[in-house]
Amino acid sequence: MKKKIAVGIIGGAGYTAGELIRILLFHPEVSLQFIHSTSNASKYIYEVHTDLLGDCDLKFTSIIDQNIDVLFLCLGHGDALKFLEQNTISKTIKIIDLSQDFRINGVFEKQNRKFIYGLPELNKTEIQNAENIANPGCFATAIQLALLPLAANNRLKEDVHISAITGSTGAGQSMKPETQFNWRYSNLSTYKTFEHQHLGEIQHSISRLQPGFKKSVHLIPYRGNYTRGIIASVYTEFKGSEHDALDIFKNYYETAPFTHISENKIDLKQIVNTNKCFLNLEKHGNQLLITSIIDNLLKGASGQAVQNLNLMFGLEEKTGLKLKGVAF
Repeated sequence: MKKKIAVGIIGGAGYTAGELIRILLFHPEVSLQFIHSTSNASKYIYEVHTDLLGDCDLKFTSIIDQNIDVLFLCLGHGDALKFLEQNTISKTIKIIDLSQDFRINGVFEKQNRKFIYGLPELNKTEIQNAENIANPGCFATAIQLALLPLAANNRLKEDVHISAITGSTGAGQSMKPETQFNWRYSNLSTYKTFEHQHLGEIQHSISRLQPGFKKSVHLIPYRGNYTRGIIASVYTEFKGSEHDALDIFKNYYETAPFTHISENKIDLKQIVNTNKCFLNLEKHGNQLLITSIIDNLLKGASGQAVQNLNLMFGLEEKTGLKLKGVAF
């Protein structure tokens, strides 16, 4: 019998960890060995992720079992770096980090680990040969998928303007006024305007594909009054017709199993609970508008992390990720 990929998770109580557990429990090539959480040690997983009652009899543990093939780090920004500084992980173990700690400067010198930026639509070959992955941010994923085909064809010539809205799960489970239901309900607000932390990785990827790009990327992020999903409206000057743009995008994503071009209007419910990205293109005067939608917890986090695992271990990209959307 073929040996399954042995997996451990560090930081198992949050939203992204919950989604990761749900995917891995039903992944045909994975054996979930442990889920680490010091604050929940000895509790059953379903006591925290209550929908998993009947699906998972594992308990959270405070022990790190190094008899595994891959370790997912579902820790807060800055905490993944601290974890690796405080814990020596065997070099035989691959790491997939869901924080932002290694996305741009992908080297952890203390353990001589090099992290590859884990956006499959950008770095598929590198991911297939990687030992460590820095999983992209959620806004960064939605926005980059709207821009990569243009950058790859040297068609970004002017500033890029973006308005993007994310659901409440994008803020994690920490209890802040702006994450609570009574604050979000019937409400909308901007945050981190023009200085969101994902701008760095967006600029970095664009510059790799189009080295001469020196223009600005302007991002206005919004907090939405719903739970999950990102819709990003991205526009920039484009010399060419809408048909030209469609050809560029369809050619770029021809072999990408999760990124699809829709010639009809798109809305968030089409991709919630899936690892898909849908893109819609419209030409208005000299501006090309690209609308991009993803589930922030899946294609923007845990689903993409499993997509990276599949690539690293030579599996078909969609293994364990043929997820049913909510539809209505």
